[in-house]
Amino acid sequence: MTSDNYKMPIILVGNSFKYEIEATMKLFFNTARYSFGSSRDEISGDEYVIAEVDGNKLKAEVRLKGEDAVIREISVDDDKNKEHEICRLIYHILSEKTGITPPWGLMTGIRPVKKVVELIRSDVPKEDIFRQLSDKYEISPKKLQLAYDTAVNQLPILDRIDSSAVSLYVSIPFCPTRCSYCSFVSHSMDSAIKLMPEYIDALCRELEIVGRIVRETDTKIDTIYFGGGTPTSVSAQELRTIMEAVEKNFDLAKVREYSVEAGRPDTITEEKLRVIKELGAGRISVNPQTLNDDVLKVIGRNHTGTDSIKAFELARKIGFTNINTDLIAGLPTESAESFRNTLDRMIELDPESITVHTLTIKRSATLFENGKANISNPAAEMVDYSIPALMSHGYLPYYMYRQKNTVDNLENVGYAKKGYESYYNIFIMDETQTILGAGCAASTKLVYPDGKINRIHNYKFPYEYIKRFDQLMDKKEEVTECLKRIKYIQPK
Repeated sequence: MTSDNYKMPIILVGNSFKYEIEATMKLFFNTARYSFGSSRDEISGDEYVIAEVDGNKLKAEVRLKGEDAVIREISVDDDKNKEHEICRLIYHILSEKTGITPPWGLMTGIRPVKKVVELIRSDVPKEDIFRQLSDKYEISPKKLQLAYDTAVNQLPILDRIDSSAVSLYVSIPFCPTRCSYCSFVSHSMDSAIKLMPEYIDALCRELEIVGRIVRETDTKIDTIYFGGGTPTSVSAQELRTIMEAVEKNFDLAKVREYSVEAGRPDTITEEKLRVIKELGAGRISVNPQTLNDDVLKVIGRNHTGTDSIKAFELARKIGFTNINTDLIAGLPTESAESFRNTLDRMIELDPESITVHTLTIKRSATLFENGKANISNPAAEMVDYSIPALMSHGYLPYYMYRQKNTVDNLENVGYAKKGYESYYNIFIMDETQTILGAGCAASTKLVYPDGKINRIHNYKFPYEYIKRFDQLMDKKEEVTECLKRIKYIQPK
């Protein structure tokens, strides 16, 4: 794949398996772009993939870098398996041609633990779970064990989930600066400062409307999560205004978990932390990503590693007893040794939970433009170190998700000491509890009693969210109907 603008042609003949075939390709070329067609005539250049379905015959043809094309064929009678099996053909050709063996094999979904949970709940023995998933997806034993451990640790919490209750997500989509790896719809404070008063006013109005729906349907709030962006980008008084709107419009008496992503250390002040604690949030995140100052400069952070440690110690001083810290494996210019030093230092600080993300190169991130430079970074070595290091210090994996374009096709894992697992993180991955989103770029996930899920997305940009607020609120009728229906679900 010769240039950043080049799009490798994928030709689909007799099928429409675009999504999974592209996902399979990205296991090997995670920053590449693709074009899709239905005829050989649409092939240009010396690289292509052809996926052909003719009755029960499947054929994959792959040509890379002008080398001879490789063709594989099989017969599959079951229509439901044709998509998976043609992806398997392409997967094996690419593995042989590139020398890459993705650790999660053919699995491209973002929730690998859900499959393990389902099998455990069906009383399938561990060895049979490993065999089934290995046979179908060719997952490495190491990743199977990680997924299994995660499932075992989150099952007791899933068994106590109240599907008649809901969680509340509050979006504050602003950051001091935009990190080079970031793909979230977040906005720098320099560009958003003029909109801030109007945004906070609109957000508080939405919280009032959602709160009224929750009260009228007699719905219990289970967890609350402030995310973004960086919620502590706003001033202490602005944060107080938003949190007081939550307190005013929702009954917090039965809330099991209230989290605020304090996030970037350069936004954390004693005043803001005291507001967070005073208004009921007991769990916060302090997210250094790395303690290496040189790497922090490369990714566009304005703080130092020392600032991160001071922010953590300040939160402890104020009385927070449930602190999470986020790290990222595979950041540009980070060495394996540097990552180990960061992780070891964070373990010494003794937070209640540590989340290890793997660098994901999204097209909307600045880093995507130089994505190929990150293909050879030591993310896998970093992740391999983190698993035993954390578990040997009492941090157990309790939730996991995967993303497209992640370096080395790795995963993001939350580790916590026993009793400090985040309910919200588990619920959003398991998709068995309704989550009401408020604010710009927030998403409401309605989970109906029959398992059907419907998503309602708020407008992505603050200006649009403010100007089209009334139109957005028209969508709340469906929220009311869903809450009426889940009200009678019996808690587990």
